[in-house]
Amino acid sequence: MVLQPRLSNAPSLGKVISIIVLLLLFVLGFSSWFTVDQGERGVHLRNGKIIGTAEPGMGFKLPLFDSIVKISTQTHTVSYDRLQAYSRDQQPATIRASVTYRVPEAKVAEVYANFKSIQAMVDRLVDRQVPTQVENIFGQYTAISAVQERMKFVLDVSNAIKASVEGPIEITSVQVENIDFSSAYEKSVEDRMRAEVEVQTQKQNLEKERVSAQIAVTKAQAEADSQLARAKAEAEAIRIKGDAEAAAIKSRADALAKNKDLIELTKAEKWDGKLPSTMLPNSTLPFFNTNP
Repeated sequence: MVLQPRLSNAPSLGKVISIIVLLLLFVLGFSSWFTVDQGERGVHLRNGKIIGTAEPGMGFKLPLFDSIVKISTQTHTVSYDRLQAYSRDQQPATIRASVTYRVPEAKVAEVYANFKSIQAMVDRLVDRQVPTQVENIFGQYTAISAVQERMKFVLDVSNAIKASVEGPIEITSVQVENIDFSSAYEKSVEDRMRAEVEVQTQKQNLEKERVSAQIAVTKAQAEADSQLARAKAEAEAIRIKGDAEAAAIKSRADALAKNKDLIELTKAEKWDGKLPSTMLPNSTLPFFNTNP
């Protein structure tokens, strides 16, 4: 019997090794490149040690040995919804505040070295200081002044938080979004405001009445002055008219005294042409003087 050699369909060992090597080279080549987005910085690690930082864009790293940890440099906001504090006049309040921060580009390596992540940094640097500083600053204000001087209160809180947070972080702004007092205090404030409004209303009414009375007095004085002026004008007119009439009479009398014929002329001018119906004995006809 003649034995025939058995043929195998499996690939040869050399081909398998070649394929594995190619795949390994492909993976290694692909993992040698990295990208960093805009608004981030990369911390370049080699075997766990920081050897530099990476700017936004594409970069090269040694496969298997290097790694890139991305740290955001954009602004972030952390909110604190229920901060408890007491005012200087011992009024409890619940305060809602927020802190906006960012990591400076030059500090990303320090963030990783000391905190590993931004969240860990915020937990250790910011979260511990915000409640304390808000409580301290709020304790310097009365409940009323904290509301009436809101901008100054927020500025004081912001300065206190910025001064207390030390590390590779930049606090860009602090906002106090709301201050809630107890229901009893808010009711007392509401009652006090209502009373103040009532007092102001009464003051306005009194002022209105005072002004109205002053206007009435002014009008009466003006009317009296007007009547006095009219009376003086009328008296002056009567005086002037009397003086004129007196002057006219005097002038006429003087003229008559100087010219007696003018008397007869005046009589003749006023005679209506009728003779009297009755005459006294030995009387003469009017306006006819028979004396030469």
